[in-house]
This record gives sequence, C-alpha cells and structure tokens, in this order.
Amino acid sequence: MKKHIALSAIAVALLGSLSLQAAEDLSSMFSEGKTSGQIREFSIARYTNYNNEAAKTDIDQISHALGGHLKFETADFKGLSFGTAFYTTNRIGGLSKKNSDGTEGPNNTVLGWDANGYSILGEAYLQYKIGKTTFKGGRQKMNTPLIGADDARMIPNLFTSYNLSNTDLAGLQFTLNHTTEMAQGTFSNAYGLGGSIIGATAGYRAVPGEGPGDFSNYGTYAVGESTAGITSVSVTYTGIEGLKAQLWDYYSHDILNSVYGDISYKMKMDSVTPFVAAQFIKQNSVGDKLLKNASFSDTGEVDSMYYGIKAGASIASFTAYVAYSETGANSDADVAKDGNAKNAIILMSGGYPIYTQGMVTRHMTFAGSKAMKLAASYSFKKMGPDVKAVAYYVNVDLDKNNGYTSFDETQEKGFDIIYNTDFVKNLQLRLRGNYVTDWSGSSTADGRDWSEYRFIANYNF
Repeated sequence: MKKHIALSAIAVALLGSLSLQAAEDLSSMFSEGKTSGQIREFSIARYTNYNNEAAKTDIDQISHALGGHLKFETADFKGLSFGTAFYTTNRIGGLSKKNSDGTEGPNNTVLGWDANGYSILGEAYLQYKIGKTTFKGGRQKMNTPLIGADDARMIPNLFTSYNLSNTDLAGLQFTLNHTTEMAQGTFSNAYGLGGSIIGATAGYRAVPGEGPGDFSNYGTYAVGESTAGITSVSVTYTGIEGLKAQLWDYYSHDILNSVYGDISYKMKMDSVTPFVAAQFIKQNSVGDKLLKNASFSDTGEVDSMYYGIKAGASIASFTAYVAYSETGANSDADVAKDGNAKNAIILMSGGYPIYTQGMVTRHMTFAGSKAMKLAASYSFKKMGPDVKAVAYYVNVDLDKNNGYTSFDETQEKGFDIIYNTDFVKNLQLRLRGNYVTDWSGSSTADGRDWSEYRFIANYNF
C-alpha cells in the first residue's frame, strides 16, 4: 500500500501542474495531459441483532479500507483524447472485530469478497468530439438512471460502454449507448454472491457468481449466460428554467426492457424555492427471458410498473422533502406461474434512482412495496464552516408476495454530516449513520435489526 501511495504522490508532483487544453500535435496530447484522482479512507461498523431467541446470533462487522483512484486524461487533439484510471482498495489489517462466536466478521462492502483489497484498471477509453457531438468508448464510469456507478463504498461499478451524445438542439440532449461488460464495485458485496431477489431489485446480479473484480460479459454477470449487453437511448429536455424532463429506454438483450421517465421542476421565489418531481419505471421481459435462470423467477416473465413522487422546498439554508413510491403487486397466481419477479422492478446494472431509498434499504422495488420517505437538511456554510447535516426517515410497507421477507413493514432512519474542510483544501470528511428495524425475517430468523456507522475521508486532487 505504501508503494501505491508513493507512486501516486510522484505522479501528482510531476503532472499536477499541467493543464488540459487543445494539443498542437500527437506528442503534446500526453505532455499536456491532466492527472487527477482521489484518496479515500472508509471505516464502517455494523452491529446486527437477530431477534429470534431460539437462533439468536449477534454479529459485529467492522472494516477499515484505504484506496481511491488515479486518473490520467490526455489533452484534446483535433477532438480526439484518451483517458485511463486505476482504482484500488486496501484493507487496513488487524482492525476487524470478531463476532460473538469468535469468528472474524469484517464488513466486506469496502473490500473484495474475501475481505482483502484488490485493484483494477477501471477506465481505458477513447473520446472524440466534433461540434456538439461526443463519442466515448471503452472502460468507463457511468452515471445514468439505470446504469450507474453506485459509488457508495470504495470502488464503484465500472462498465465497458460505447456512448454517443448530441446537444445540437437547444435545451435537448440525445444519447445512444451500448454496454457490453460490467465490473461490479465493492458495494455489491452487500448482496452476497447473488441469487436472491434482494440483490436483483437493488442494482445487482440475479444468479450466484463471483464477487467484485474484473470485467465480465454483462449477461454472464447478471443472469449466468452471455448476452449482447444493454442498448439504451435517451432524450433530456432542460429548455425551461427550473425544468428537467428525461426519458430513457434500456434494452437488456434476452432479459428485459426498461423504460424510465423522470420530470422535475424547481420554482425560484423570493424566500422559498419549492420543487416537485415524478418518476416511473415500466419493465417487460424480452427475447429468451434469461431471468428464468434465477431462483425467484420460474419463467423469466416480467411485467412490472413502479412510480414515485416527491415534493419539497428550500428556505435559506434549510431544505425538506417528502417522497412516496409504489410498485405493482404479485397475485398468488403470478407467483405460482412465474415467480416473485413478475411484478418486481429488476435493476441489475448499478442504477437505483428511487426517490424513497434509504442509506441501505432498497426494498422499494419488491413487488407490492409502498414506501414513504421524509428528509431534511441544513447547511451551516453561511455561518462559517462548510458543513451540511441531513436527517431522514423511511418506511416500507411490504406485500406478502414480495419474495424476500415475511415482515409486512421495514423502517430505516439515519443521518449524514458532510464537512468540506477549510484547514486542508479539497479534503471532505463525512460521518453517516443508519438504524434499521425488521430488514428481513422468516419462520426461522425472526427479524434482523442493526445500527451502522460510517466515517469517510475523501481527498481530491
């Protein structure tokens, strides 16, 4: 690890003063390139309690990781540029607590599946710009509604994709994308090695497989069979001040088609800034319906609908909102014929744009879920320190045919404190906590509750 830090420091010292600009020839593309990156320290501690006294096991999971990424982008030469980025996470050894039964219980959501560190060449792309049209192809980080980095721990989800975007028409952006591979990030470990509906509806794989690591064919990763990947198109409109409307179609070959829509409006007034938003996801199975490879889908059939609404307002440094979402329910006949995935929202490529999601809870996309979220934040920046404090509460009503838990309700509350320091430029410190009740339960494990705390330090350069 010390070697990685030393190499990063040398790279920053040599290249950090160079600026990104139009290069005069091919050789100057590299000499005038730009180095950037982030050093991240992440500490996480989760204290879990199983409430069934007959099979009670209290588990403490504590881990500390140090890593981040180092990125180099060449200068632009006649519209052409290249970029590459190296990502790493490294376990700080000897600092993982042992469980009550004496076995070690590290929280591997900041590490590899084996609770050790790993590294990956996460970005290696070519980019070409001509006028208001941009092409970007190769390994890259993506943040779209249903294909997303989900950078919630140490290493984000990364993708091999080919993107074309155009903004020639005022207020409109059009995109065409084809994604062939995915390298799941460390957060995917929250859902084990796959195979349960909780992972497939929360952004990750539907079948058992390997943990975080290198890139693999998207279909192999998601459903256990190679596919052509995901083809998506979108249009986004921002031609009216305060208004943003977007429509996306994601065609996951031989799995399902997902249509995502979102519209939001923010009105600027003298002392109050109200805002409203609405979203939907409509899914249907396509082609060979390869979701049938999952244990929770007998036929691969999906015919689901989700919608969410949100309304709130900002007054000076204070912001608050309320959100509600609902997913169509499975009938007993749906479960008997097709399985619990029939009316669930299947999200297996990292994106989770749901308004009502908690810091950890993503039950909102089970079939038959009805969720509500209250959130408020306050910025202390006008008083001096650049500190923002957030508090929230989430409640999810669960249908009996959700396919994951026998509980009819899950709750989560939490806080998030973000401090952009003034004593070290570009250093952000963050303290987060969440408290969950009735996450899951069955006849043999009568409920799982926990409290979790995270400390994160991000230094950007």
